[in-house]
Amino acid sequence: MSTMTFSRAINAGLRKAMDDDPKVLLMGEDIGKLGGVFRITDGLQKDFGPQRVLDTPLAESAILGTAVGLAYRGYRPVCEIQFDGFIYPAFDQIVAQVAKLHYRTQGKVRMPITIRVPFGGGIGSPEHHSESPEAYFTHTSGLRVISVSNPQDAYSMIRQAIACDDPVLYFEPKRRYHTKGEVNENQDLDQMPSMESAQVVAPGTDVTLVAYGPLVQTAREAAMAAADEGISIEVIDLRSLAPIDFAPLEASVRRTGRLVITHEAAQSGGLGAEIAASITERCFSYLEAAPVRVTGFDVPYPASKLEKHHLPDLDRILDGVDRALGRPNSLSGLEG
Repeated sequence: MSTMTFSRAINAGLRKAMDDDPKVLLMGEDIGKLGGVFRITDGLQKDFGPQRVLDTPLAESAILGTAVGLAYRGYRPVCEIQFDGFIYPAFDQIVAQVAKLHYRTQGKVRMPITIRVPFGGGIGSPEHHSESPEAYFTHTSGLRVISVSNPQDAYSMIRQAIACDDPVLYFEPKRRYHTKGEVNENQDLDQMPSMESAQVVAPGTDVTLVAYGPLVQTAREAAMAAADEGISIEVIDLRSLAPIDFAPLEASVRRTGRLVITHEAAQSGGLGAEIAASITERCFSYLEAAPVRVTGFDVPYPASKLEKHHLPDLDRILDGVDRALGRPNSLSGLEG
C-alpha cells in the first residue's frame, strides 16, 4: 500500500495502463510538458514520448473526433477535457458518434475511449470551470459514466475504464485532488471491485445516504456528525452513474426505510431524481418517508464568492436527513 494524493493516484493509474498496453494514448490540451492544468499527467510525456502523450489544439470536438479514428485503428485513447464546462463542443461527437458506433456497426466496431472530466465546484472558479454535466451523458445509451471519490478508486477505476471496450466518461472531482489515501498498486484488474458496483462506505441502520464524487467525503462526515446524536446513517458511494447498481441501494433502503440522495448538480433532471423514482418503484412498501434530494440549485453556476451557498454542505445534508426522519428541519412548518 502507498499513501498518495487523489491526483497522483490518477497519474499512477494512467502510467500503469500505458506500461501494460502500448495502444494506450493520452490526448488533451497542455497535458504534455505542462502536465495539464491540474498536473494530473505530470511526467508522462517525458517517460512515454510525445507520440503517446499528445498535446492537442484547444478544440474539444477535434480531440474526440481524432479519438474516434484512433479507436477504429485499435488504439485506446484517453482524452482529457480540461474543465467540465469545456465538454460541450465535443457533445455531438460523444453522444451521436462515440456512443452509437458499436450499435451502428452491429458489434463490429468497438469504441474503447476514456474521457477524463474534472468536474464540480469548490475551487473558487467561475462557470465553465465548476459545473456538473454528468446527467447529460447518463441519459445516453452506449456510454458508461463513472465518478470516483477516493484515491484507491481513482487509481483502480481509471485502469478499468481504459481496459473497457466501451466508451467511458470518467468524472473526477477536482476539489478532492489533494485528498490523500492508501492505494494498492499491486492489484490485477480482475481482483478489483467492478467499476459498475456501488459500495457501502459507512454502515448504518436509520437512513440511507447516497452520494458520488466530491460529496462522498461530505456524506461520511455527515454520518460521523449524526452519530453524536444517536442517528445511524448508511453511506453508499454510487461510483457508477450509468449503469446504476441498484442492488446495494435497494438492500439498504429495505433495512433503513429512508433515503437521502445528494449531488452537486442541479436538482431538476439530475441523478437524484432517477434514484428516488427507481427506489420508490422497487421499495415502495418499505419506505417510511418520501426520498429526499439535497442538490445544487437550478441556476447557472454562481460566482465563486457565492458557491458555498450553492454546493451541498454538511449542514444541508444533515438537514435532509432530518427531513427524512421527520425531525425539525429547515422546511418545518412550510411543507404541505
